[in-house]
Amino acid sequence: MSASRKPQSRGPHQLPPGRHGLTRQFVASNQRERILDAVADVVSFAGYAAMSVEDIIATAGVSPPTFYDNFKSKEDAFLTAYNAVGAELSERGQDAYVASESFAAGVIACLKAFLEFAAAEPRYAEMCIVEALAAGPAAIERRNNLMKTLAALLYKGAQRVPEGNRPPELVAEAIVGGIYEIVYSRVLQGRAEELPELLPDLAYSMMLPYLGHATAEREVARLRTQASNTDRPQQPISESV
Repeated sequence: MSASRKPQSRGPHQLPPGRHGLTRQFVASNQRERILDAVADVVSFAGYAAMSVEDIIATAGVSPPTFYDNFKSKEDAFLTAYNAVGAELSERGQDAYVASESFAAGVIACLKAFLEFAAAEPRYAEMCIVEALAAGPAAIERRNNLMKTLAALLYKGAQRVPEGNRPPELVAEAIVGGIYEIVYSRVLQGRAEELPELLPDLAYSMMLPYLGHATAEREVARLRTQASNTDRPQQPISESV
């Protein structure tokens, strides 16, 4: 080896070299997860069109045979990564809604989970919300299916509201689609961290067709009050003299 050329140090995500005592199953699972994680890293940095298998391999720290043992192509890896993130996002939303005591609380909890996830994981948001549109028909179909799942959750929940409004089912799709476009624009501009701040206004737009202006406004006012109380620093208790 040339004196001017130093060996590459191993990344913290890579397994130790040589005999490490790890099972073959653990190694295979670790390599697969690293590849999927690398897809999100590369696609958020370079975009789907510019992403190559070589980029993914280099970022994941795996060999070409390891990549092709798991995936057929960059599209296959992208779709698998998208499915994993989409499933987690859908599960978080449904769990948040089911755990809520009312339709309004469920809408707020579900939307809050989505916005906070996108803000905390901007590379995943970039992958699923922005780059999915550039990844071909299969990725777009998965994106549409995820949006339909969220719209169905909203619509079914609204049907359980006593004396609530009953707009057509398509309204739920329109609401979810509109929110998607708003989130898309923020993520595209690199402003994903601002998404949780939109919770009150977006929650209002989701509740309005089903609960009416007065109820939706009241729920949002309650939400703003709770947020204000949470953000307000606690005053130290003064000691009595």
